[in-house]
Amino acid sequence: TFHLYMYGRYTQELGVYAKEEATRLKESEKKVSQPSRTLEHDDGCCAKCKRQKWIYGRLDSNGFLQYLGWVGYSVALIMFSAGFTQIVSPQAAGSGISEMKTILRGVLLKEYLTFRTFVAKVISLAFALGSGMPLAAHSLNVFMYMYYCMLNESRYREMLAAACAVGVGCVLAAPVGGVLFSIEVTFTFFAVRSYWRGFFSVTIAAFFFRVLAVWYKDEETVTALFRTHFQVDFPFDLKEIPAFAFLGIISGFGGALFVYLNRRIAQFIKKQKLFNTFLMKKCLVYPVMVTFLISSLLFPSGFGQFMAGELTQNEALVTLLDNRTWTKDGIAEEFDYIGNARVWMHPQVTVFGTLALFTIMRFWMCALAITMPVPYGAFMPVLVIGAGLGRLVGECMAFWFPDGIHTGHAIYPIVPGGYAVVGAAALSGAVSHSFSTVVMVLELTGQISHLLPALIAVVLANLVAQSLQPSIYDSIIKIKKLPYLPELGWGQHEVYNIRVEDIMVRDVQYITLSCSYRDLLNILMKSRLKALPLLKSAESMILLGSIERAQLQSLLSQQLSRARRLQCIKERGAEEKTILSTESNPPSNNNSSLQTGQEEGHIQVRGHWRTHALRFTLVDLQITDWEARQLDERVNFNNCKINPALIQLLECTSLHKTYTIFSLLGLDHAYVTRIGRLIGVVSIKELRKAIDGSMTLKGVKVAPPMATFRNSSLSSSQNETTYLQAVRPPEEHANDAPKHVC
Repeated sequence: TFHLYMYGRYTQELGVYAKEEATRLKESEKKVSQPSRTLEHDDGCCAKCKRQKWIYGRLDSNGFLQYLGWVGYSVALIMFSAGFTQIVSPQAAGSGISEMKTILRGVLLKEYLTFRTFVAKVISLAFALGSGMPLAAHSLNVFMYMYYCMLNESRYREMLAAACAVGVGCVLAAPVGGVLFSIEVTFTFFAVRSYWRGFFSVTIAAFFFRVLAVWYKDEETVTALFRTHFQVDFPFDLKEIPAFAFLGIISGFGGALFVYLNRRIAQFIKKQKLFNTFLMKKCLVYPVMVTFLISSLLFPSGFGQFMAGELTQNEALVTLLDNRTWTKDGIAEEFDYIGNARVWMHPQVTVFGTLALFTIMRFWMCALAITMPVPYGAFMPVLVIGAGLGRLVGECMAFWFPDGIHTGHAIYPIVPGGYAVVGAAALSGAVSHSFSTVVMVLELTGQISHLLPALIAVVLANLVAQSLQPSIYDSIIKIKKLPYLPELGWGQHEVYNIRVEDIMVRDVQYITLSCSYRDLLNILMKSRLKALPLLKSAESMILLGSIERAQLQSLLSQQLSRARRLQCIKERGAEEKTILSTESNPPSNNNSSLQTGQEEGHIQVRGHWRTHALRFTLVDLQITDWEARQLDERVNFNNCKINPALIQLLECTSLHKTYTIFSLLGLDHAYVTRIGRLIGVVSIKELRKAIDGSMTLKGVKVAPPMATFRNSSLSSSQNETTYLQAVRPPEEHANDAPKHVC
């Protein structure tokens, strides 16, 4: 078998032999497909990608029809993906890792982990990937396992941690790197007891992912997803370390630029009022415009021929990891490239130009594509861009040192594929601010020959990127204005001097054991807090616990419920019946009967001589006065769930310690006490202001993109006017029809 272990200067014999071998491979049946097909089958978009190429090939007689088929196919799939997402669940747009990071911080995102969002993710992502846009698939896997975590509330956070690991590690067949990557990008503090759960889950998922490839005849055995064939004995020379370090520094600046460019594009769209208003009315215009632009530039017979536009991301990554050198003298003429490698050799553009165009164009295309309101993942496109950047540096090194690097009496050739591995790890690490990308890339390739250069490059890339920009996931959190704590910067010593009493809210809304239902109603109308503190009395201010808002609304609902009003009607009717019976019937008459209509609120009294029909409506009972009497009663907390185990902070607690407690326990608020007495409350909002250094900055209010459906068990009739209607949040009065937001 011919293995592609060719290094250094290619001789004529090798060139002739390679041409003969290429001819034999073309004529023989292809029994083993490329590793990329496994991933495409798993994503559910392999058939769609092939169909686009099939349409392009069938219309080769007419260039204009080829263009229409190529662009129209991508636009149609993106239109369906964006439209289905907006109709079913707008929350399905995005990668899911930013939302996961927010949820693990203790913030509950309304209507995100729902079945509607799950269905939108599954269907929309398949069409988005099949369109050929620079998007990835780990969005679906992350959300899929996040959704199933909602079924087990007792181990909610632990299962979410394992879910993120499975979502990332399974799609890339990198179990170890997936676990480490999920911890880095989602957690500030990680519980070690969840470590083995993540490894256990992702190992099983990755195993079956690769076994299915063997089952469907895509692979002969369980191997790495993108196999490489680098020389193991001497993969690189120590003199190449500066080149790898330079690649890491470039990747750091590139990662920071990618995050900055993506954020600027999103902010530009939001700031343009006319354009934004138009997009709000026409939800599909923006994704269609972006897809039309990108697919037109990737058209193989047009500008795409100069940057390998016809290759999918997986096919491009396979060719970029090739261990052959493309810039050797005479190779373009003597070697017939096998398969997809031929697209990198253009008669009018050099390899350097093709790789440079590929890297630059894919760079801004990916930054633009992930602003579309469709499900996506950003890791795989950035990985391919990093591989292109590394390949470009490697080809330059091979061109500058055509005979390799001389070390003593030996000559060690330059392997551009190794630079592609290092570049992929460095750029993806710079964008995500993680070091585990080294492990993931090595698992993808199946070789650890370039472990040391990859580590050096990733460390340098993170040093540069973290000092310039936040990670792509933190940037998306800021763009979407999700409630999340920013990271403490380097050298912020002032966080030790700021205390909780400097940032806490002193005007705290609370309830006491002796409060009435009217007091409870007033508190609920004034504040929209999810939970209210329960005090022993207003004089002592002793904190006993907290009660959820839903529990308090339930107490009011029961106190002012329809059942209690009907009971009052019955009692009133019984009194009237007694009076009428005394006036009209002798004491010995036992033939009278009483019928009470519970739904209509009336009674009928029948006797021997006459029939009295008395109808008691809500107006007759003067429901307003009745509710006023009910509201004056003392609240009974016996049937209410009270949380006595509250996280309490002292007023002298430092900002750094408060930040650590919030991050470690996933809190969204904590009460500040002095000798057990409530003196204030601090939340993520105040912490974020203090960390950002702007105590006057307005907090971010997250409104649900879709209307929240009213809980039928707590709702009252529409034709009744009660105090309870004033307590409900504004979103509960919205229409039942979902609002589609671009």
